[in-house]
Amino acid sequence: MASGTYTLLIDLPEAATITFGAAGERDLDEGIYAYTGSAFGPGGFSRIDRHRRVATGDNDARHWHVDYLLGHPGTGVAAVVRSVDADIECAVSRRLAGEPIPGIGASDCGCDSHLVSCGQGSGIVGDVRRVHAAVRESSRPR
Repeated sequence: MASGTYTLLIDLPEAATITFGAAGERDLDEGIYAYTGSAFGPGGFSRIDRHRRVATGDNDARHWHVDYLLGHPGTGVAAVVRSVDADIECAVSRRLAGEPIPGIGASDCGCDSHLVSCGQGSGIVGDVRRVHAAVRESSRPR
């Protein structure tokens, strides 16, 4: 099973107040949000399928902060960018353009956030792909 780092691009079609479990409420504007996570456990990238099931309402379990956003009505996974065999979660999330949502998605590391508000626009997927590629390149042994 393939594993690595992934970024979900999540479409929030209208502004909402989301309660992220114990992390509390955040007021989010409509737009695209980038959540960067790692998939190095036994299921690897199958975690992405689980996230999609939460977004479609086929799974009601809330294990991670991002599940609360994905479970909000109307929210959907617009795209996924993956970096196979690359443990670059924190570096990618720090380099994404946009406004980090403090305290969300980074409870197991020293980062402030792994969820970034990217606004709106058609070039966001390409931007995230470029960040993944740049971080992979900079993390290669020389």
